[in-house]
Amino acid sequence: MVDETRVHSARRYNYWLGGKDNFAVDRESGDLIAKNFPTIRITAVENRGFLRRAVTYLAAEAGIRQFLDVGTGLPTANNTHEVAQRITPDAKIVYVDNDPMVLVHARALLTSTPEGRTAYIEADLRDPEKILADPALREVLDLGQPVAVMLIAVLHFIQDTAEAARIVRTLLDALPVGSYVAISNGTADYADEETRARFAALMARGQLDAFVRTAAEVGVLVEGLEVLEPGIVPVSEWRAEGEPEPRPAPSEVAVYGVVARKS
Repeated sequence: MVDETRVHSARRYNYWLGGKDNFAVDRESGDLIAKNFPTIRITAVENRGFLRRAVTYLAAEAGIRQFLDVGTGLPTANNTHEVAQRITPDAKIVYVDNDPMVLVHARALLTSTPEGRTAYIEADLRDPEKILADPALREVLDLGQPVAVMLIAVLHFIQDTAEAARIVRTLLDALPVGSYVAISNGTADYADEETRARFAALMARGQLDAFVRTAAEVGVLVEGLEVLEPGIVPVSEWRAEGEPEPRPAPSEVAVYGVVARKS
């Protein structure tokens, strides 16, 4: 049952990307955040570009054929399976989200190539053990072979960095050496004091649900893993060769991206 009275991050993100799968409450929340952070739509677009480039690298260069996308969001252009299966049609992808509306749309719109497979799980990031135990995941993914875990703009809904790191470790511990994780997480590292104060006020009033992290805190999320070049950088700068110039300023994007390998 979809609750139209409560904001959901996936629907709000869909609104920022220009989509129509959102409710008035999501648009109101999106507009409030945009009023305080006017470049939020740049953030959304650049975060999506990071997902595309990360999946491209993982499929084309790292040889990954299996993806676990947690916090899927509503379908839009260049979803994980579309990017991966353009490169390797036999790629297998399992999507996970906790919003029934997302899963309904995903099942209707995210169709696989004949050679590959997709599956959809309704589960919460906060319960990684449940995700890993789901029969649909075990049916589609071979956990004896490398898997890329996509955690794109989702871990910043977990306030405690230690808990977010536990979630990453739990997912990676179930996967073999050669698996990867791709993470993007909001940051205030590039914000001025006025912007920080505005966001602190929104957070105190319960009008903002994403918790920013410093580069060092993002580093905690991938501790013990092999961090790929160029390291922890704004998503707009992660392997962005060939992207339109000029690139947005880090302060306009305010999201870090990183890809790391289990070795």
